[in-house]
Amino acid sequence: MESEELIRQIMAEVMANLGKDQVSFAKKTAATGTIDASSYPLGEKMPGQIKAATGKVLAEFSLDKVISGQLTADDFRIAPETLEMQAQVAESVGRDTLARNMRRAAELIKVPDAELLSVYNALRPYRSTKAELYGIADKLEHDYGCTVSASFIKEAADVYEKRGRLKAE
Repeated sequence: MESEELIRQIMAEVMANLGKDQVSFAKKTAATGTIDASSYPLGEKMPGQIKAATGKVLAEFSLDKVISGQLTADDFRIAPETLEMQAQVAESVGRDTLARNMRRAAELIKVPDAELLSVYNALRPYRSTKAELYGIADKLEHDYGCTVSASFIKEAADVYEKRGRLKAE
């Protein structure tokens, strides 16, 4: 079986188990009030409320500011609040899975890119022991407050164990 197909099967199994009170995707209220499909696209309808992770407002972005150096690559990283607003739009049209993914992404914004890549690689079949995956989950939860992602990784470790996809100790 190809690695990609194996990952798809494992992810499907993990996703099927998410509703078993182990993981919570609690809806958060955006500071902007009610956000729904009528607010979409957010960048066009609410540019003054969309912020980058650095706090800069989308309405202030321009090519001239990029050229002059007033905007950097960090200014183009999305803020967790913006992802929450996107999640609310998705929920308003019945796209609950997309909303959960937006909230999980919002939680991971605090994690440095290099560490995220390391987590991704560790989650590949046969790359990590169960203890290593649980250690990664604990680090994400305690260092960055990523409770949803930590639960997700622990659940993935349990599924890997059942399917024999963990690295030999």
